[in-house]
Amino acid sequence: MSSPYTPPVQTLIDELGKLPGVGPRSAQRMALHIVKSTTDDASRLARAISDAKDKVRYCDKCFNLSESTLCGICADERRDSSIICVVEDSRDIVAIERTGEFRGRYHVLLGSLDPLQGIGPDQLKIRELIPRLDAEEVKEVIVCTNPNTEGEVTAMYIGRLLKPLGIRVTRIASGLPVGGDLEYADEVTLGRAIDGRRDIDV
Repeated sequence: MSSPYTPPVQTLIDELGKLPGVGPRSAQRMALHIVKSTTDDASRLARAISDAKDKVRYCDKCFNLSESTLCGICADERRDSSIICVVEDSRDIVAIERTGEFRGRYHVLLGSLDPLQGIGPDQLKIRELIPRLDAEEVKEVIVCTNPNTEGEVTAMYIGRLLKPLGIRVTRIASGLPVGGDLEYADEVTLGRAIDGRRDIDV
């Protein structure tokens, strides 16, 4: 069945539909909104996408999103370098920072272990965490992966990897819904989960 839209509009719909959480109808609505908007508005959107892609990179130390070699958190000497919070994604850092409960530093894995999808330790930034432990005199690693199957498997793997090194490895406490994502948790719930973290048993 041929598309009722001209090829440029259909291509825009197809590309928007590749974004996470965007279904066919949402992609269609966004595409039509862009087409109906002014040339200036459309150009600003295109520039914002281009600038983000050109200027944003991963922090050399923690793999958070950054415009320079170090992100703002790694460059902030007021942060406690002896505690590292391990998260799956930069969005999780935003969620944790909103609580105001954590003043340490972060390490972004850029995903979680998922053997069914072919994602193993080598596809994540787990190996890059090890050199930081001595260099930053780390005493505790808080594993803040999502409370789902992949997140739990990742937490167990990190616990088994770090425990022999004499590092305290903790997991955020319950209070977060199983199967949920950190980015959708409210500040109070997430703050209590961090405050009530527990040791990972391996």
